[in-house]
Amino acid sequence: MNKEWSEKNKSMQSLIKKADTFDQGRDVLFELRDDLMDTLISFRKDLKREDFDAMPFMNADGYHSKNIAYSIWHIFRIEDIVAHSLVNGDDEVLFAGNYQSRINSPIITTGNELVKEQISDFTRQLDIDELYSYAEDVKKSTEEIVRSLKYSDLKIKVSDERKEILKELGVVSTDENAVWLIDYWCNKDVRGLIQMPFSRHWIMHIEACLRIINKL
Repeated sequence: MNKEWSEKNKSMQSLIKKADTFDQGRDVLFELRDDLMDTLISFRKDLKREDFDAMPFMNADGYHSKNIAYSIWHIFRIEDIVAHSLVNGDDEVLFAGNYQSRINSPIITTGNELVKEQISDFTRQLDIDELYSYAEDVKKSTEEIVRSLKYSDLKIKVSDERKEILKELGVVSTDENAVWLIDYWCNKDVRGLIQMPFSRHWIMHIEACLRIINKL
C-alpha cells in the first residue's frame, strides 16, 4: 500500500475515534480523498480510451483483475449507495443527476456480479467523461454529508427501514458475488462506513489501477 495514503488512513481512523479529535480526523479524511482523486484524474489525462478497458490480469485473484473504468464505476457506485441510501436517506447521485443515461451504463448496480469479459463488455459502453463527472459529484456530495455529521452520529447503525429501501432500489445485484454487500454495510455503524467505502475502499482499487497501468 502507498505509504503516504496508508499513514493518512491510519491517522484518520485514530482521530475520528475521539470526540476532541473528530474534526481533525475528518480533515485528514478529506486530504486523503483529495490525494486519491488527483491520482484518478491523472489517469484521465495520461491514458487512451482503450486503456480504461484493458484487463492484463483478467485471470488473477484480486482487484487488479478488473479494469480502470470498472474500478471508477465501482468505487463511486458503492460510495453513492452508502452515503445517500444508507447514511443520509436521500436520493443517490446516479438517479438525481440522471447519470445512468449520461454515462450510458447498462447497469445501476455496484458491478460486483460481473466477471472477466463481462467487465470489459460493460466498460466499453461507458462515456468516460460522464463517469468522471459522476465520480466528482459523488465525492462532493459525500463530503457534504460527512461535514454535517456530529461525533455522536458515528455510532448510528443503518436502520432496518433503510436496509429494506436499499433492497427495493435494486442497486445491489442478487448474485452471490454482490448480495453480501447489503449485510456487510448494514452491520456497520457510520464510523465503520467512513473507514471502508469512503477511504480504504478507494485506496485498494486505485492501487489495483496503478498495477494495471504499470503492466500496460
